[in-house]
Amino acid sequence: MLNDDYTPMEFVVHVLENIFGMNQDEATNVMLHVHQRGVGVCGVFTYEVAETKVNRVMDSAQKNQHPLQCTLEKD
Repeated sequence: MLNDDYTPMEFVVHVLENIFGMNQDEATNVMLHVHQRGVGVCGVFTYEVAETKVNRVMDSAQKNQHPLQCTLEKD
């Protein structure tokens, strides 16, 4: 996940909880890491699962008019 100056932190936590299955503490920690470092890992998955999660994040961000970006990288 990539940081931006516009997506609300609460939305990022919501995405991490609902798409990546994190609890509130985990999601908050990942969100803060992304906010402070500019990028962070949301999880390690098979390619197909990771692709689906990235697409869900991007769809949710677009529907909510946020510029949040999520990418897929090979481990």
